[in-house]
Amino acid sequence: MSKRDYYEVLGLSKSATKDEIRKAYRSLSKKYHPDLNKDENAEDKFKEVTEAYEVLSDDSKKANYDQFGHAGPSQGFGGGGFGGDGFGFEDIFSSFFGGGGRRQDPNAPRKGNDLQYTMTIDFMEAVFGKSTEIEIPKEEECGTCHGSGAKKGTSAKTCSHCGGSGEISVTQDTPLGRMVNRRACHHCGGTGKIIPEKCATCRGEGKVKKMAKIKITIPEGVDDGQQLRVSGQGEPGVNGGPTGDLYIVFRVKSHEKFIREEDDIYLELGLSYPQAALGDEIEVPTVHGDVKLKVPAGTQSGTRFRLRGKGVKNVHGRGIGDQHVVVKVVTPKKMNEKQKELMRQFAAIGGDHPEEYSSSLFDKIKRTIKGD
Repeated sequence: MSKRDYYEVLGLSKSATKDEIRKAYRSLSKKYHPDLNKDENAEDKFKEVTEAYEVLSDDSKKANYDQFGHAGPSQGFGGGGFGGDGFGFEDIFSSFFGGGGRRQDPNAPRKGNDLQYTMTIDFMEAVFGKSTEIEIPKEEECGTCHGSGAKKGTSAKTCSHCGGSGEISVTQDTPLGRMVNRRACHHCGGTGKIIPEKCATCRGEGKVKKMAKIKITIPEGVDDGQQLRVSGQGEPGVNGGPTGDLYIVFRVKSHEKFIREEDDIYLELGLSYPQAALGDEIEVPTVHGDVKLKVPAGTQSGTRFRLRGKGVKNVHGRGIGDQHVVVKVVTPKKMNEKQKELMRQFAAIGGDHPEEYSSSLFDKIKRTIKGD
């Protein structure tokens, strides 16, 4: 099955900006993450969304994709020759006339598989970063046979059926003439080698499954859905090839007070009626600690104050966000008789025009609050 267009996967047009690409990825990765979505297709969709984002968020990869599509510049004609699976003229010529073909050398070094690990972290760990250690299951080179798959003191032999090439030729007579097809050797599984005596530890695989402890540094300012590449911590390579990489996807827990939007922090703060009406200087919590905020007299519910530089440091080093404090004037549910009487006086003097309230009444309320 051919891959879907990356722009289609993220629901975007080709003119989408970097910000639009990032927002689309954040939304879809949360929607399809296997930890949150139990649909049987969620994991496949999550991987598809992640792959699309990795390409479109990288300028060079995006430029290459926009020009050549999924095929890449080496394929030409917009994708993999006939049928889109890489079967082209050379393969057709080979199947009819027994040409050399393009099969990769089974004994050539190959990079190991990449791994993905989902890591849940606290809100503050995402804001300030942290050095920690994780434990993940992964394949490692067998320590008994050192990756050969052969019993200690023995070695693998060249497959006598394919001569070490990993493939065999099958000749067929057809109305069009004699055809030669090349197939993976079923005796050696396409590896070109036979292991007469297999290692008892890994059973001839050359790899064993182990729990590996890996030290990582959570980047300061990382956000929910973003990922970290840890080079060389994937599965071991084949035939001496390089080790794959580990990709850590972060899931950030919500906070009881703060709400994060990109690099900005939002906080709803309750004010009493006298504080809003008369003004006050209050302590406001931020991720960096408490700070003082002057609330002017006459502040209305829903008013927003900005505390510059009190947000989150951008994970790519592009400055620090702000904190936005949204005030909510809280109406008292219980009042004593003295408070009720003052409110009745306040209402009586105010009449139908709040702007005409007497300043002497404000002074009286203020003195009452202070206990004068």
